[in-house]
Amino acid sequence: MASWKNTLAETAASEIAEAALVLPLMFTLLLGIFYVGRAYNVYAAMNHAAREGARAAASSSCATCATPNQPLPADQVATSYVAPVLAASGLDTTLVTSATPNFCSCGSDTCSQPVACDSAGTSAVPSVCVQYNVDLGVHNYSPPTCGTAVSFQYPFHLPLPFAPSSLQTVTISTQAQARTEQ
Repeated sequence: MASWKNTLAETAASEIAEAALVLPLMFTLLLGIFYVGRAYNVYAAMNHAAREGARAAASSSCATCATPNQPLPADQVATSYVAPVLAASGLDTTLVTSATPNFCSCGSDTCSQPVACDSAGTSAVPSVCVQYNVDLGVHNYSPPTCGTAVSFQYPFHLPLPFAPSSLQTVTISTQAQARTEQ
């Protein structure tokens, strides 16, 4: 009878020791899955916002502009199209920074100077790069494929245990293009 009680006590002690080793690893894995999922959610929201901004910038129907058939200004693209999508996903739109991709001007044979950003500097979204009349790189058609590009970056905080704070922020970039209908 005494050996049965000793065996039971030894088994319970080993289960506690195994749980003490496995549970922290399991919780770390679950938190990692959660944070990677959140980073993917932020990336998807940014892509959606950039696509909406590019689509709006590519349409040549600015109702509030002084000249008709003019593309939407960059500040209106950022305020009316990019910022609401980011805000709906719970992202702080004041943390958006500009990213400038190298697009060539539409119709130019050489790309000596990339198209400059028409950055939106509103309080809703500080830095969204909108590039108008860019070559989208589709070379199968005889007239060049022209359009607009919208790009920006967002810092994502990834809390890593025992890591310095400089390694805990990852900058996620996005870019979307839309063909200009003429």
